[in-house]
Amino acid sequence: MTQRNVGIMLFEEIEVLDFAGPFEVFNVTAELNDPAPFNVYTVAETHAPVKTRGKLNINPNYSIYSMPKTDILIIPGGAGSRALLGKPNVIAWLQGQYEQVQHLASVCTGSIVLGKAGLLDGLNVTTHHENLDELRQYVSDDTTIEAKRYLDNGKILTSGGISAGIDMSLYLVRKLLGDEVLAKTLKEMEYTWTPDVTSIWHEEAMK
Repeated sequence: MTQRNVGIMLFEEIEVLDFAGPFEVFNVTAELNDPAPFNVYTVAETHAPVKTRGKLNINPNYSIYSMPKTDILIIPGGAGSRALLGKPNVIAWLQGQYEQVQHLASVCTGSIVLGKAGLLDGLNVTTHHENLDELRQYVSDDTTIEAKRYLDNGKILTSGGISAGIDMSLYLVRKLLGDEVLAKTLKEMEYTWTPDVTSIWHEEAMK
């Protein structure tokens, strides 16, 4: 089993579960299997501590300039994701990472950052159900935006809001490692996963 590096981006005012959910999925999967299929770490613009929504302080493992080669890169969301749109160095870094990674994934409004980088044009994508219209400002007209739990375009995956990143990460575990590995992860996490990509939250909001 080839070990994959999983990098999860951090930034100021990030939504906690957006990054902590995927981190837990890949880290638990790594701990339950020998050899470990994943090496999970966090990365931020600099090495400085990052303050999340709710004022939780997190020390990133790497900066975007010192991180190792990454196989799976996850861009979470949260209020602070908008500040990334005005950082040309971060956008350029993200565009460069797209050329190198096996999978590039977003959680919640992290998809807006991918859109700003020009990486979602022509794809089927999603985001938090309250930000679907906002995402349209950052993608081409031939991009399909849907209220889904998560969507897989092959190299790029996008998910809905907050907890949807857990389901997307579990989907990716299953895609890469199969049902047996997924089942061990679900049992350890005591998590009920349904591989349904429809966003019930958006449907309820539209009633």
